Amino acid sequence: MDARADESWHHDPVSRTPHAPSIVRLRDERSAGAIAWLERGAHAVLVGQARTTPECARDAASVLNARDRWLADFAGEQFALGRAFYTHLETGRAAEYFSAARAADAEVEAVLPGLQARMRALYGRLVGGVARPRLGFCGAGVHVFPAGGRLARTGGVVHWDVEGLPPLALERAMRAVTLVLMLQPAAHGGGLRVWDATWDGHDEPDEEALARSHRTLRYLTGDAMLMSSYRLHQIRPFRGERDRLSVTLHGVEVDHGVWDTWF
Repeated sequence: MDARADESWHHDPVSRTPHAPSIVRLRDERSAGAIAWLERGAHAVLVGQARTTPECARDAASVLNARDRWLADFAGEQFALGRAFYTHLETGRAAEYFSAARAADAEVEAVLPGLQARMRALYGRLVGGVARPRLGFCGAGVHVFPAGGRLARTGGVVHWDVEGLPPLALERAMRAVTLVLMLQPAAHGGGLRVWDATWDGHDEPDEEALARSHRTLRYLTGDAMLMSSYRLHQIRPFRGERDRLSVTLHGVEVDHGVWDTWF
């Protein structure tokens, strides 16, 4: 285990008990093999300063200045720079997602040059493997959750990130991990709640899963979060006048040390 996982940087120590979600904070992205903490029992790993505060501020400003390039999802409850697979799947626009994937990646590259390549490189370092683009899918993109919007008031849907996983991956429980980079956290709140519950084969979590214990991680600017895609989670409500901006990249290990990634 990497020595940079200093106990003083943990929100919570790793616990081996089944009902105590744990969140590990690593000093920086040089803490290679962050996925090992997930396999050891952590429910999420936060990596500090995966991108510096000034870099995030520049990226956030670029996104906010490119409002005309945002794509509205769920009737404007949230927006994306790029195209997120799950929003298209859940609104019957999957065909549009695939037909527009190359154009969507070009939009992201125009606003944030090099972002998708940087996210794949970071993903590969944290999982200790090679992260490659998934054929036909979009690369990393930005989620925009508006201040004062419905999600800000009520929080996001409680869910797991299994929508884009191939059937074989679900059948074999292949390793799958979600990476989130926080460009601009909300002024107050907006953390990620994680449950001591993983995907059970159903689209919606049942009452037993929702009753399991949970904890909320709180992002700082430039934090990267690594979490199993099978982990039950929710974006929490937030206050203030600052939009919540985050970059997301999903991935599944399709061969030993080789990960296909998408947004």
